[in-house]
Amino acid sequence: MDEILTMEEAATILKLTPKQVYELCRRRSQERMEIPFPCFSLHAKAKRVKKSDLYKWIDAIARQGRESARV
Repeated sequence: MDEILTMEEAATILKLTPKQVYELCRRRSQERMEIPFPCFSLHAKAKRVKKSDLYKWIDAIARQGRESARV
């Protein structure tokens, strides 16, 4: 079974503040991003992310950055 991370744990992996990670989860942020942050809600005050999804997201963002650097 895949590990489920809190936003604080995801922030540590991403080297961001928890507030920045919560901002990535906001609906408005999700709608603006080409590759939405893979979070889900347990309830209004409990957001989580699957560890494997987080690493896939990081890879996709890095791949997108490399591709845009080539253009």
